[in-house]
Amino acid sequence: MAPSLFHVLIRTIRTARTQAEEREMIQKECAAIRSSFREEDNTYRCRNVAKLLYMHMLGYPAHFGQLECLKLIASQKFTDKRIGYLGAMLLLDERQDVHLLMTNCIKNDLNHSTQYVQGLALCTLGCMGSSEMCRDLAGEVEKLLKTSNSYLRKKAALCAVHVIRKVPELMEMFLPATKNLLNEKNHGVLHTSVVLLTEMCERSPDMLAHFRKLVPQLVRILKNLIMSGYSPEHDVSGISDPFLQVRILRLLRILGRNDDDSSEAMNDILAQVATNTETSKNVGNAILYETVLTIMDIKSESGLRVLAINILGRFLLNNDKNIRYVALTSLLKTVQTDHNAVQRHRSTIVDCLKDLDVSIKRRAMELSFALVNGNNVRGMMKELLYFLDSCEPEFKADCASGIFLAAEKYAPSKRWHIDTIMRVLTTAGSYVRDDAVPNLIQLITNSVEMHAYTVQRLYKAILGDYSQQPLVQVASWCIGEYGDLLVSGQCEEEEPIQVTEDEVLDILESILISNMSASVTRGYALTAIMKLSTRFTCTVNRIKKVVSIYGSSIDVELQQRAVEYNALFKKYDHMRPALLERMPVMEKKQNDFIVKCNKDTGAGGSMLNLQKSLCLDVMEMTSVMLRMVSRFCKSPDHYFFSAGIPSITAYNKNGLKIDFTFERSNTNPSVTVITIQASNSTELDMTDFVFQAAVPKTFQLQLLSPSSSVIPAFNSGTITQVIKVLNPQKQQLRMRIKLTYNHKGSAMQDLAEVNNFPPQSWQ
Repeated sequence: MAPSLFHVLIRTIRTARTQAEEREMIQKECAAIRSSFREEDNTYRCRNVAKLLYMHMLGYPAHFGQLECLKLIASQKFTDKRIGYLGAMLLLDERQDVHLLMTNCIKNDLNHSTQYVQGLALCTLGCMGSSEMCRDLAGEVEKLLKTSNSYLRKKAALCAVHVIRKVPELMEMFLPATKNLLNEKNHGVLHTSVVLLTEMCERSPDMLAHFRKLVPQLVRILKNLIMSGYSPEHDVSGISDPFLQVRILRLLRILGRNDDDSSEAMNDILAQVATNTETSKNVGNAILYETVLTIMDIKSESGLRVLAINILGRFLLNNDKNIRYVALTSLLKTVQTDHNAVQRHRSTIVDCLKDLDVSIKRRAMELSFALVNGNNVRGMMKELLYFLDSCEPEFKADCASGIFLAAEKYAPSKRWHIDTIMRVLTTAGSYVRDDAVPNLIQLITNSVEMHAYTVQRLYKAILGDYSQQPLVQVASWCIGEYGDLLVSGQCEEEEPIQVTEDEVLDILESILISNMSASVTRGYALTAIMKLSTRFTCTVNRIKKVVSIYGSSIDVELQQRAVEYNALFKKYDHMRPALLERMPVMEKKQNDFIVKCNKDTGAGGSMLNLQKSLCLDVMEMTSVMLRMVSRFCKSPDHYFFSAGIPSITAYNKNGLKIDFTFERSNTNPSVTVITIQASNSTELDMTDFVFQAAVPKTFQLQLLSPSSSVIPAFNSGTITQVIKVLNPQKQQLRMRIKLTYNHKGSAMQDLAEVNNFPPQSWQ
């Protein structure tokens, strides 16, 4: 079968009704083309390569035509060279060694007598030239950059950009050729020259300093473009060569950054562009946008910066979603440096929260949080809470976190702060991050005068509705802490409600049995019930009964708490009031750190990207306290014992030492509690330390969280971590450990087996 004509092939492929039919046509044509290539048919080689390129554009493999492209490039016919170079740019790249065979052909064509052949060679080198090719051919490119032919100069300038990207050390070779580039009248040469200068300035501080002397010349070119009359050759929607204007503005932005003299030289022209550019078309908006970016990036005058922000404010009113988006993004970048100027457009920014476009909505939300301050916090929070009510689920987590941080930083009163966070938990409790619950608990604990008001509000909020789990957790905690205030009805700021002790216990028990309640929430509720045993007087027997019931719960964590609380009633009842007394005021170190980071962080999510979890899980404290009592109490019935179990060194290499100490449970002898201690004897800290362990299938292993991730140098501190191993068959204990950490700038990793466990730890 002979290959078909190019236009016949296209028509045939377009008639295919299914993809399978199209594949069959392509395969037949490829087979015919391969046969033609094997026969060294020079007559139809150009046409066959063109058909291969068409197939390549459709997504079919055409790599077998690579060598044929090289043969076409070596041809003396221009039509062959054109298809050959096009095929090389599409089918070859620097990862394939075949492209190196082109180097000599490109070199010959760069010195060809015909400018169009030279142009083809420049385009190909600038598109896919490897670093080796660029080194070999940079001299020819530099010669063409100095030629008087504007057609070749513009192509040579773009080719030089590619050479500089591939081989930056060749940059100085092109420096002499750049002297006269900006004197060219041809806009194509001017455009590519500005691109070349921009690339050189971005890659070399020395070049940046050298080209700053060109600022007056660039200003003059830009002024001529603005003031020039109608030129049909360069006019786009009534603006003279907007592409060149945008390129010059970008170069001015680079040259004026951190330089007073250059910034001063371009202030006037930037003001002229900002005031004289027509905004009815997108072309004008593009130039204005680049002008704004340049003004905000250089050391411009304050009046000019206000003008730039006002332009962005006008962009927010544009019907084009893209323009509104770039305006919001730009305002977000400038809000830290020009806060007051951006504040003038606050109402327009808040209106963007109602936009249907999710990208605009997200940017508007981030910018709204950046605009919050002590003066407008009430109004802004009202708008953001309304947004939280109606926004898509993907926004709720970030919006809730932003409201938490803003409320913490700018709250006008503690009551307003608590009400705001409770509103968030009521509206989007399922979407808040894990730190929301301890944050609110800390806030409530520290607001002594608000305890009665808060517990009453929370009690009302969860009546009959347990869907918002974080809200239920906070309410459970508060009821456990301040249930006596709820029952006494002492709230002065809220209409008092009459609640009995039994009604309070009813709601906590309903949380325990609710299908909506997560395991963590049930833990909060059980702990709250236990705490009420020291706050209520008439329902202690009922509390004992509830606690004893959950001693056989299928939830291991809940069962453990219930067993410990039962032990507290039976063995340590004299210590119960002290252990279950109200939580003291919590320190605010972590929150202060967040606020401090918030001040040091640039715009663009400062409220949203600093979500750090607070350190204290209140329920775990009770468990820890009980274990401490069990371990150190003089009573002979200990929960854990370690007498007679020697410690071992599980790992000691490269300055890292891992020691194991052991405890066995009296209530469950099958459980071995291993405490690891990691120390570092080197002179530098070990960071990002992670300890992992694995045991045979007959064992069950639980690895608790470590005390830190940094092991201090010179044995000045240790990391501790607890491992619980369930060994029901009393088999010899074996463990494989994996250690990963960073030390001296390198990531370290090691595996080890621990087989020397003392018999007392598992028998």
